[in-house]
Formats: sequence, structure tokens, C-alpha cells
Amino acid sequence: MARETGILADRAIAALFETGRLISERELDHDQIQPASLDLRLGAKAFRVRASFMPGPNSLVSDKLDRLKLHVVDLSEGAVLETGCVYIVPLMESLDLPADMSASANPKSSTGRLDIFTRVITDHAQEFDKIPAGYRGPLYLEISPRTFPIVARQGSRLSQIRFRIGNAILTEPELVHLHETETLVASAKPNVSGGGIALSIDLKGDANGLIGYRGKHHTAVVDVDKKAQHDVFDFWEPLYSRGRNELILDPDEFYILVSREAVHVPPLYAAEMTPFDPLVGEFRVHYAGFFDPGFGHEAAGGRGSRAVLEVRSHEVPFILEDSQLVGRLIYEHMLEHPEGLYGSGLGSNYQAQGLKLSKHFRG
Repeated sequence: MARETGILADRAIAALFETGRLISERELDHDQIQPASLDLRLGAKAFRVRASFMPGPNSLVSDKLDRLKLHVVDLSEGAVLETGCVYIVPLMESLDLPADMSASANPKSSTGRLDIFTRVITDHAQEFDKIPAGYRGPLYLEISPRTFPIVARQGSRLSQIRFRIGNAILTEPELVHLHETETLVASAKPNVSGGGIALSIDLKGDANGLIGYRGKHHTAVVDVDKKAQHDVFDFWEPLYSRGRNELILDPDEFYILVSREAVHVPPLYAAEMTPFDPLVGEFRVHYAGFFDPGFGHEAAGGRGSRAVLEVRSHEVPFILEDSQLVGRLIYEHMLEHPEGLYGSGLGSNYQAQGLKLSKHFRG
């Protein structure tokens, strides 16, 4: 029996495009539709603005841009977006959603691992990354590189959007039952509360004691569309455990760490990680929160896939200790089984992963 509420799968996303509910300046890329999400593409221009802003219920984004823009950057042939600056980019895709369909957005995994802060904005928005049911209009992406300057261009894909009908979130009893049958996280005693299932940090490290990486400052630019172009050590400082299994997070530094538990997202579900939980500490653990159906699924080649964490401390130094809780996974129902699963011939970059930097770095 088909569900009446849930996340749209790939074939339904394609149907939105065919029926005019999803509009684009050009044909979708062949790999733009993921099992439960759609990659969003940058348009031809970026507007550097004085500061981030929220349009509010009475304003269009274009009205705010007229007042706040400093200059226009041509992205048609690629351009450098500098750290510490805020850019607003009209996206190629726009929406005409049905009255019962809403959407939400997140940075793509590779975007988060480069510490590129992105948020989708709509006209009349009162929240970032949230598109209300029935929205009709353009989409914009706020981009602010935090650690590395980047090269981006028209068609670059930094963010992704997920469509849903109704409330699709599993209740805590449903989550407990699903874990008992499908093992959502590799933990003998899973912590289920606050509507999600907890993940903890691994600070013991691998066989060589490697626990993570810290981003370097004053580096060369990273081209967001090119894989394996850069040497790891030109951009990252490896971090090793020295027997104490702890790490002091310095404010304004960016870290790539990894969860202790492997994560599993069964084919009929999608998951999202809460990016910041004030109950577990003053730090942010994830920018790119989507986990598509099939992530960590053994039949899709993902047995043992752990969650890579993009970590920043807020305001003060903070000590992380091995096995400390750092965030929660919220699971949602899919409306139907996707045609493809994460990792199953889709060119997925992070299936069966452990500690792993973004696809832009060699090794």
C-alpha cells in the first residue's frame, strides 16, 4: 500500500520537471536527480552583498539585492569566491509546488567538507533552507566560503533540495522498531531521544592514529567542479591521537572528523543529521545533513559507512572526548522505493566511507 506522506523519490522528482512543477533554464544534468533529492545549479551571476539577510514576508529577494549588493560576479566562465564574503546566486531551478508539497535544502556533502556555508533562500522567506508548501517562484543560494577560497561557475552544484508531502518523520517508537529490524547505527545500546538516534565521535583514530583534519589558512583556491585536483597537505593538517583520545576545538577553526558508529539508511527511508544540538555542546557538527536511501546499505555496497562530521566550535574552546555524543539522525519515510540507491552505480563519492575528505583532494 502506497504511503500518503513522505519524501519524494527520484522518479517523482523527474515527474515534477515533466509537469512544470520544477522549472529550469536548461535540461537537467543526467546525474542531477539523486535517490531522494535534486542537486541545484548556480546561475550565471553572483551578487556580492554587504551581509546575509532574510527577505521576510513582504519582500522579494531581488528587492533586497538592489539595496545590498556591492558588485556582480560573472560566473559564466568561472570566478573566484573569496573567504569571508557573502554572495547571493540566482539558481537555474525554480518551483511551482502543489499546495500539499513543501521542500527543504542542504549543502551537498562535498560543499560541507570544504566549509562552504550555503543556504537556499526564497521570496518572502522567514527561514533559510525551508520552502513552504505551494511556493511558486525563484530560488537563490547564499554562499560564504569559510576556510578556502573557491572557483565556482554557472552550473556548479553546491546544494540539494528534497521534496515532501505531509509529515514524514518517524516517531520514536517507529525509530526504535526500525533500528531493531534494520540496525540504523552500529551501537549495542542506541540512544533514541529527541526524535532521533544519536551518533558519537571517534577520537581513537585508525591504525595509524589518524583522527581527523584541520583546515589550513591562506591556501590556493579549490575548484568545486574538479575531482582529485589538490594535494591534501596543501590544504589540511592531519590530526593524530596521542593516547588521550580527546581533541580541543579552537574557535574559528574547521575540522573534519568521523562518527564512531556506522550509519545505515534503508531503501524506504531518508535521514537528516541535526547540524547543532545545544544539549551536547557548543559546536556545530554537520553542514550537509542529507543521507539518501541506500547510504550504508550492504546491498548497495555501503556496509560500514560512517558519517563524516564538519565541525566548528562556537565562541570558546571546547574539549571533545572519544565516544561523546555529537548529534542525532532524524529518519523520514519515503513515499516509494527509489529507482536508484545511494552508491548503486550512481557515482556516489562517499559510500562505504570512513574518515574521508571531499572528492577534490587526491588520496
